[in-house]
Amino acid sequence: MRPRRFFTPWVFLAPALAVALIFHIFPFFRTIQLSFTDFRLASGGRYVGLENFGALASSEVFWLSAGNTLLYVLVVVPLLVVLPLLLALLVQPKMPGMSFFRASFYTPVIASMVVVGLIWVFLLKDQGPVNWLLQTLQVVQKPLPFLTDGTLLLLSCMLVTVWKGLGFYMVIYLTALANVPGELHEAAQVDGAGSIRRFWSVTVPSVRPTMLLVAVLSAIAAMKVYAEIFVIAGPTAGPGGTVRSIVFTIREVGSGFDGQVGYAAAMSLVLFVFAIGLTVALQKLSRERQEA
Repeated sequence: MRPRRFFTPWVFLAPALAVALIFHIFPFFRTIQLSFTDFRLASGGRYVGLENFGALASSEVFWLSAGNTLLYVLVVVPLLVVLPLLLALLVQPKMPGMSFFRASFYTPVIASMVVVGLIWVFLLKDQGPVNWLLQTLQVVQKPLPFLTDGTLLLLSCMLVTVWKGLGFYMVIYLTALANVPGELHEAAQVDGAGSIRRFWSVTVPSVRPTMLLVAVLSAIAAMKVYAEIFVIAGPTAGPGGTVRSIVFTIREVGSGFDGQVGYAAAMSLVLFVFAIGLTVALQKLSRERQEA
């Protein structure tokens, strides 16, 4: 048997390391560097220290974007943690035709965000099917301005995010539910536990690590929301830019030949810190509940 040379593992690791270095590690440290400059593509840049972060702290646009992003996380994440779990419980039984429903719920995941957004714009416009249904059922007397009112527009974007993510997280929950021992449900049923009691005492504790995973993934996705707002609210982020997110503002500020790349990099760094902080908080909260 020929002896293995010391560099053999590095030869196999080299392509993956090169991709990580070029597309992840270098851009990350480059973003940190740019955040302390006033770099623009047209004129270059110079070191400005914490000036960009001071400008962020006094920027109404940034705080509006941060508020919308935080609200997005607070509304979307709980829905994407709970609803896919309930959906997975509904489609979990092995019954004839159940595969059709699983595929139907997963279809929005593979659909283009642009197509999904345009469909919802058609559904939610003043003369669209949703307003027609609400008026027919006499829930409202006049069409609701889903696409022109700032609050309703932001809620409409959240609705699309939740609807498109249900199938993806449902599949994750189906995998977790398949690993829950059936004996636990049978023992609880023998003890007289009903469906709701078994859900809280058996199902939820068994899939709690998966719920944490879904919470982290959906929170990170919610903080990076852009496409939904761009397609549904338009390139101005709704009337007066009232539904803009942090990523939307980063794109708006940093793009173009004369874009403020340094300022956008500072905003990206703040968003990164928010994401790390939220992820750590969710993990700590889950660990405390498991130890309680």
